[in-house]
Amino acid sequence: MAKRRPNRDKKREQRIEIEVVVDAYDAGERAMGWYYYLEDKLQFPFTTLCIAHRSISPLRVDDEVEVIGMLGEDDCRREMFVSIRWDRKGGVAVPLSQLKPIGDTDEQTRQAIGDWHYWVAVGFEF
Repeated sequence: MAKRRPNRDKKREQRIEIEVVVDAYDAGERAMGWYYYLEDKLQFPFTTLCIAHRSISPLRVDDEVEVIGMLGEDDCRREMFVSIRWDRKGGVAVPLSQLKPIGDTDEQTRQAIGDWHYWVAVGFEF
């Protein structure tokens, strides 16, 4: 069953246009716009719930994990990845699109992740 695209959110799209992809002329610049936007807005650590299965991730739907940081720029040129607390020193990387903030995650972090989820769900690309 295919996921339904979200209803258009002009306010969110305007924020993304002004704060994230402004002056981005190619895929690399859009990716770095997203990277720096998220790096600036996400307040680590925060708790999330896995909302989607991804073959590249060890998480299962409904797993609760703590996000501890962003990966480096080079790792986020095609998709945004975050590091989660795991059984390895330094954590393990998972796609941000797989995670939904829960608990007492601050509003700025929730909004930035919501912006990323919207971008992905609508089908926008770098």
